[in-house]
Amino acid sequence: MRRGVSWFNVTSIVVGFTFLYLPIVILVIFSFNESRLVTVWGGFSTKWYAEMLNNTQLLDAAWVTLRVAFVSASVATVLGTIGALVLARMGRFRGRSLFSGMIYAPLVMPDVILGLSLLLLFVAINQDRGFWTVILAHTTFCMCYVAVVVQSRLVGFDRSLEEAAMDLGCPPLKTFFRITLPLIMPGVLAGWMLAFTLSLDDLVIASFTTGPGATTLPMKIYSQVRLGVTPEINAVCTILVMLVTVGVIVASLATKRREVSRLRDEQMAAASA
Repeated sequence: MRRGVSWFNVTSIVVGFTFLYLPIVILVIFSFNESRLVTVWGGFSTKWYAEMLNNTQLLDAAWVTLRVAFVSASVATVLGTIGALVLARMGRFRGRSLFSGMIYAPLVMPDVILGLSLLLLFVAINQDRGFWTVILAHTTFCMCYVAVVVQSRLVGFDRSLEEAAMDLGCPPLKTFFRITLPLIMPGVLAGWMLAFTLSLDDLVIASFTTGPGATTLPMKIYSQVRLGVTPEINAVCTILVMLVTVGVIVASLATKRREVSRLRDEQMAAASA
């Protein structure tokens, strides 16, 4: 029985990961295809990466996407961290249910509804759509993901460390930046990476809230794919995949190093005691 269950689990995992990652592997391989036909292998070549670097429209869209992702992820991380602190530390207060519902609503709300709502808001206040409206939209739906990640980190937080620092005369604000923030930094970094990735990937919300001169890379790729997939698009997607992969690896290594440093400090403190 156990052997059958074990093989079933292994098979499910293999099939699941194959279904998820095999298309990405094929995309990366065909980005080095000599032939313009993406389904016919014509030999190894890097000419499509050179063609991509000469495509100013794709480069402009990629630059807009990176700027939007960086700014919106940073703002969403700050706001999401504050929201997580309120939910984790403030206890029961009047309006808590409404507050938590407003934070978590974008998690379950369809992107079409969120994008249309923001579009109607910008039209109602007579706000010209462009770069900053896309940032506001991405910050709105990325903030909830950051709040969830940081709040899960705060649940298991040892508040006796903060109490000890304040007992020794450290002000609350300084205690947060010297004690609390470094300890929850892995969760904050994970939230930032998640928000950055979601902003890079978004198509629907950006389509509703963008304007002239603020075309993101997913929108540009989608508009070109309707006319046919080219190896040049494969090259762009491969670079995006590599950027996200490198970012995740760097964040994982930084988190691991911080955890090792924290454990070492705790061991040294226990040994000195």
